[in-house]
Amino acid sequence: MHDIEPHFGWRHLYVAAHDPRSPFFRRKYSEFYFSNTVYNYYIHPQWDAFGSQTLYLKILNCSYDLRYCVLELLGEWNDLIYNDIMYLYRNVIEPLLDAGIRYFILIGENVLNFHVDGDDYYQEWFDNVEDGWITCLNFREHVIKDFVGAHLDYYLAFGGKFDHFNWRGLQPDQLFAQINELVMKRLNP
Repeated sequence: MHDIEPHFGWRHLYVAAHDPRSPFFRRKYSEFYFSNTVYNYYIHPQWDAFGSQTLYLKILNCSYDLRYCVLELLGEWNDLIYNDIMYLYRNVIEPLLDAGIRYFILIGENVLNFHVDGDDYYQEWFDNVEDGWITCLNFREHVIKDFVGAHLDYYLAFGGKFDHFNWRGLQPDQLFAQINELVMKRLNP
């Protein structure tokens, strides 16, 4: 797992450590010192820890004008044992909501497992995006099944075209526009 890096194709456009409104403002990174782990496996030092023991993320882009944020995730999303959604919501999402972000694109290609323990934080997050939305791109099939089993489809948009979305060839604003169009089609068929 140590060689899985966050997407770096948009670094010329946005770096969370340079953004005063980011929860990771002024964070320092090492290219050589590996300290974070998912269980016994070291992960690349560019991933951001936010309080979870098994889930890490990277804010790939944040547009305060268009009010969206793209987050890439790595590890095991475990609400049952580690309450990951609480850490994600309180330490990352709330500061972004406070900065005006209302559209969240979660990229889950590197989320290995998901374990649910209720939907309170998902509901709170959904309620606080007001007119916005939360989408999940490219999560693994078994993770999507667990989302469905937990009835998170009321709060998160996933499945269908979101499961195999070629986002890397797009610029962030293009990604947001395409995802927004797909969400609007779901809401207004």
